[in-house]
Formats: sequence, C-alpha cells, structure tokens
Amino acid sequence: MNIVVLVKQVPDTSAERTLAGADHTLDRESADLVLDEIDERAAEEALTLKEDLGAEVTVVSMGPDAALEAIRKVLAMGADRGIHICDDGLRGADVVTTARVLAAAVRTVADVGLVLAGNATTDGQASAVPAMVADLLGLPQLTHARELNVDAGRVRAERETEHGETTLDAPLPALVSVTEKINEPRYPSFKGIMAAKKKPVETVGLDDLFPDADGTGFRTTRTRVVEAVPRPARVAGMRVTDDGSAGRRLVDHLIAQKLV
Repeated sequence: MNIVVLVKQVPDTSAERTLAGADHTLDRESADLVLDEIDERAAEEALTLKEDLGAEVTVVSMGPDAALEAIRKVLAMGADRGIHICDDGLRGADVVTTARVLAAAVRTVADVGLVLAGNATTDGQASAVPAMVADLLGLPQLTHARELNVDAGRVRAERETEHGETTLDAPLPALVSVTEKINEPRYPSFKGIMAAKKKPVETVGLDDLFPDADGTGFRTTRTRVVEAVPRPARVAGMRVTDDGSAGRRLVDHLIAQKLV
C-alpha cells in the first residue's frame, strides 16, 4: 500500500507577510519559508502508519522551486519518494485548481490506500482543498481528525468539534485531513537528512499531469484581488477617569461608535 501525504511550503507564521505584484499575491521571495506545521503533522501520521503497516509514503507538493525543500524535509523524516508539481502557470492558483492538480498527481501513484493532508494551511486557511481532492478522486473523506487508526482495510478517525466528539469510519482507499492535535512531529535525524538527498523526487508540470489539455480551457484562478491595503496601525483607546460621570461617558462613546 502507498500512503500519499499532501504538503505545502508556506511563509513562517512568526514573520511579517506582505502582498506583491499587480495581482496582490503573497510575497514569498522576501519571506522565510517553512513546511506548513499542520502538514508536518500529516506527514508524521503517514510515517507512523508506514511503520505499523509496512507501507510506502509518497509526499506531494505544489509550488515553485523552493517547495522542494518542504519535500526534502518529509523525505528526511522518513518518506520514500516525492512528487514536486512546479509550473509557472500555477502562480496564484485558487483552491479549485490546486485541488485538481493535486488530485491529478495522486492519480500517478500506484496502489494508493490512503491520502493524508492537513485540514488547513496557515497561509490560505481555506480548509477546502482536502475535501475537494477527495471528491475529485472519488474517495470517502474523513476530515479534521485528531486520532487515526487503520486496520483490516478500513480507516477510523476521531474528530473533536465545539459540539462534541465524532467517530468516522470508511473503507480504504480514503482521504483523511488532520488537525494540530493528531501528534507531535519527529525531528529529522542527521542520517535521515543525508538519506533524503538520494531519495527520488519527480518534478512534473501541467503538461505532464494534463497531457490532453490544449491549454485554452485550464484556468488557474477564478478570482482576482483588485485592491489590497495594509492593516491600519493600532492606536491607543479612550481612557476614562471615573469622576462620577464615567458610566454616562462610556455609554455616549458606545452610542457614537454605533455599538449599542
């Protein structure tokens, strides 16, 4: 069985993020790029299952040349091979196109029993791609999992929401998206880092994944950002010294701000 894990390289959440260009896309050139933290937990879960089931793990990522670093990190953690989807035509791709491309890449992997992904990436936070990939592949989807078990050709996931806990169960093959509660990722060892340099990574583009497309009907995005302005700086709020009239002044302020 092959386990496919979908990962993404994103700007470090601790760094300032800016938009660039006429299309107002995220400026990745000036940002510190890292493997998305929730995708890293999806990778850890794939590797744990690999050890338990004797499966192979293929890591798939879509992005520019720098995204290869995210793939190499998962290979250093213990994955077996990688697929890097790299194409200039995918710049600014929306979630629909991202899902189509990732699904096409998964189809190139033989004997896929399970697809794992983070429930959301820290840059886009759309939380839609895993479900869309599952739909395109015709797989049952178990989303927002905090605990996972695979046995006897089935996958069982525990999901925790604000309304309670839910147990999900489906036959393999299936797709599972995980939350940050699923595990604590391992650190790549020095031996793993050295071994990752020799593991195979296939680089593919749109022509490879969609050989029958003529290029005229493939739209990478159906939305357009027409304007973006920086978030205004925080300013000091109003301070009220209670001299007996503080209550009235606060009410007047709330009314003026149309909060009451």
